[in-house]
Amino acid sequence: MRRPNWLKTRLPTGEEFNRVNEILNRYRLKTVCSSARCPNLAECWNSGTATIMILGNICTRHCRFCAVKTGNPGGKVEPDEPDRVAKAVGELKIMYLVLTSVDRDDLIDLGSDAFAQTVRAVKEANPQVKVEVLTPDFGAKPNLIKLLVDAGPDVWAHNIETVERLAPFVRDPRASYSLSLTLLKTVKSISPTTVTKSGLMLGLGETRDEIIATLNDLRSTGCDIVTIGQYLQPKRSCLPVARYWTEAEFAELAREGEKMGFRKVFAGPMVRSSYRAGEM
Repeated sequence: MRRPNWLKTRLPTGEEFNRVNEILNRYRLKTVCSSARCPNLAECWNSGTATIMILGNICTRHCRFCAVKTGNPGGKVEPDEPDRVAKAVGELKIMYLVLTSVDRDDLIDLGSDAFAQTVRAVKEANPQVKVEVLTPDFGAKPNLIKLLVDAGPDVWAHNIETVERLAPFVRDPRASYSLSLTLLKTVKSISPTTVTKSGLMLGLGETRDEIIATLNDLRSTGCDIVTIGQYLQPKRSCLPVARYWTEAEFAELAREGEKMGFRKVFAGPMVRSSYRAGEM
C-alpha cells in the first residue's frame, strides 16, 4: 500500500542530533529510536531527548511488527550499564528519561532487576529527572512488578500494541492481550499513584469498534495515558500496512478516549509510545 504524501519525516541531521549521538556512543548505550527505526528519531534527538534501551539489542521474542533483532542473548547483562545510563543522562541534560528494553526471557527475573537498578542509579545521580519505564510484560508476575515499582519510576508504560483479535497474529506467542492488561492492572494495585500508560498501533486490520473496545479494556485497568499511532512497516520482513488512518480519524479517537476518563489520549499518524513523553 502506497504511503500518503503527508506521512513524511525528516532525515536525522543537525548539531543537537550529533551531540546526542556522540554521548550515547561514548557510553555504549543503545536507543529504541535507532533499533526500532522510529520515524521521529530526528525530531526527538534534535530536541535533546532519546529513549534509552537497556539489556542489549537482541530480543528473545519475535513480534511481526518490530524491526529489533531477535535471538538468544544467552543471559548476558552488563553490570555497569545502570551507572553508564545515569552518567549519560547527566550529560544529555534532559529532565525526562524514557527507559525501555528488549524482552529478556533468558533471564530469571526477565530483566526487572536491571530496570530497577537503572531507575535508582539515574535518580540518585540526577534527582531532578523524572523517569518513565516502558517495559516488557515480565510475565505479569507481581513480585517482578513490585521490584520495579519499589525503585520509584514516575510513569510505568507498557504497550498493548493492537486489538485483541489481532494480538495472536501480530505479537509473539509468549505475549498476550490479557497478559498486558494484567500487568497494567497489577502496577496500579501495588502503587495507585504511579501513572500508567499504554499504546497501540493502527493499520494492521483493526476496526474502529475494536479500537474503542481496546481503549475501554485499558481504562478498566486504571490506565492513565494512551498513545495511538499509525503502524509503518519498518522492514520488508515485517507485516505490511493494511490501512492508513487519517488525521481526522485519529483526532476523533482521541476525543472518544478522553470521554472514557483517560488523563490524556495522544493520537496521530506519527505518534509513538515515547513521542513527547515528557510533555504528556
